[in-house]
Amino acid sequence: MGLLDDLKQRIVIADGAMGTLLYAHGIDRCFEELNITKPEEIVHIHEAYIEAGAEVIQTNTYGANYVKLARYGLQDDVKEINKAAVQLAKQASKERAYVLGTIGGLRSTNKSTISLEEVKRTFREQLYVLLHEGVDGLLLETYYDFEELQTVLSIARKETTLPIIAHVTLHDIGVLQHGMPLAEALYQLELLGADVVGLNCHLGPYHMLRSLEEVPIPTRAFLSVYPNASLPQYRDGRFIYETSEQYFEETARAFRDQGVRLIGGCCGTTPKHIAALARALPDRTPVYKKEVKQRHTIVVQEAEQTKEPSLADIARTRRTIIVELDPPKKLGLTTFLEGAKALKEAHIDALTLADNSLATPRISNVAVGTIVKQQLNMRPLIHITCRDRNLIGLQSHLMGLHTLGMTDVLALTGDPSKVGDFPGATSVYDLSSFDLISLIRQFNEGLSYSGKPLGQKTNFSIAAAFNPNVRHLDKAVKRLEKKIECGAHYFLTQPLYSEKQIEDVYEATKHLPTPIYIGIMPLTSARNADFLHHEVPGITLSDDIRARMAACANDPVQSTKEGLAIAKSLIDAAFDLFRGIYLITPFLRYDMTVELVRYIHEKERLTKERTVYYG
Repeated sequence: MGLLDDLKQRIVIADGAMGTLLYAHGIDRCFEELNITKPEEIVHIHEAYIEAGAEVIQTNTYGANYVKLARYGLQDDVKEINKAAVQLAKQASKERAYVLGTIGGLRSTNKSTISLEEVKRTFREQLYVLLHEGVDGLLLETYYDFEELQTVLSIARKETTLPIIAHVTLHDIGVLQHGMPLAEALYQLELLGADVVGLNCHLGPYHMLRSLEEVPIPTRAFLSVYPNASLPQYRDGRFIYETSEQYFEETARAFRDQGVRLIGGCCGTTPKHIAALARALPDRTPVYKKEVKQRHTIVVQEAEQTKEPSLADIARTRRTIIVELDPPKKLGLTTFLEGAKALKEAHIDALTLADNSLATPRISNVAVGTIVKQQLNMRPLIHITCRDRNLIGLQSHLMGLHTLGMTDVLALTGDPSKVGDFPGATSVYDLSSFDLISLIRQFNEGLSYSGKPLGQKTNFSIAAAFNPNVRHLDKAVKRLEKKIECGAHYFLTQPLYSEKQIEDVYEATKHLPTPIYIGIMPLTSARNADFLHHEVPGITLSDDIRARMAACANDPVQSTKEGLAIAKSLIDAAFDLFRGIYLITPFLRYDMTVELVRYIHEKERLTKERTVYYG
């Protein structure tokens, strides 16, 4: 008899959390390392769960992979730690319980930090050790990213005929984080060869039960749940779970009625919770039929169509000018609004507002954008960085922008805090720029990050950054192409200071249909040129340009003229290659930007006249 044979006939009880018990005992470091340094602790916990009624235990290997162990300097101990974990579980089980080799997910919110190739390599290294040590099956648990779970499940299924349990983890009831219904996800896992499919972590029994109401009993696989004890409380610097064992006893019968065959516990659960499950199901009789609740179709209101074309569409049809004018570092908008008004009168297409550029606090770009839109009837393009807001804050921010009617956004990673005025401030980076672009695209589909409907679809036009100031332009273009796949509609480049470089960018990107706005920022002085060249990430100036600015270092008026002359020559280089021009205003010197805007319009006028004249 094996685990799958048992599951065909009855409900099987699994163990609960390992980390919760270790944490409760005051251990707050790499739990997997304890397989080697404190093996008796691990054996004791396994034995406690078996004595409580667990017929299935999992190895203490959830994070025993190269990526997670590297955080503790233990990346070279993957084999030793996993090998010890299986031996300890077997020692504790004494053939009284099945031993599952546990492998946890790597990706969470910022999935682009770990490529699928890295996932595959890391997974295989851990998988081979667990299989070699003779586990009775595999438990793939806490996978928020469905693509990752599909990938590793496919690998595991090719390598072994042992039972495989595949668990997704939900942010919200009944849906994966990109809106896929749970029933569909479990069905796909069954098709990929999982023998048991289900849920673990993040949600407690109540929300898992509600999620399973819409899931039919699989035709071949079995259903499984490992709920958290409850939502945690944060008290005195520690996370505390307080759900009673009686509640677990009550919900165990409800899980049986939903067709669950394997039931255990996740975060916050203890041997007492597992004992409660065993008491609640003394005969372990499963159900073979259930009434599946029809998934409630939520109507998501279509996005209100904007009256004006997007900046991407405009750049496909005519010359377009975007100007960046940074919100002030100090309170008061008089000078800023004077500049914005002058730029409007010069006829720009949009005013783009940075999000605390160079990690320096400024007046909120949303507040400034609102004023510009309402008082000057200008089009604001709002920068959004991943640096200052976590995943909750970013979603709230996007909902706020939608509510204010601001649909033009630029998704950026953001300069790290250490380069700004407050180097000790925390850089959040829950998401990368790729993930942020994907999130905004998902908002346009009417879904939050968790997959929960927003009630309305947003109508964001998504700009992304493109930095050609790199040694290998082809690699920068690949990043650009990846951002297009994520949902970017058009691009703004970092400032360029070479006609040759502009030509190279055109040649490298001319195969793409996505518009590119070439970034041009006039230099104000020799000191400004040296600072940009040496200290601002992503900007490089040629020796010739730095020499030209140095030649007029002691003459502010001539420095301005030279800076404008350089910028105009760059505009000339970009003019016939790119319809979009992105002018960056230095130090609120909007007078310089206004002159460049007028130069572009005059150049456009003369071009049209020549076209008409020569027919």
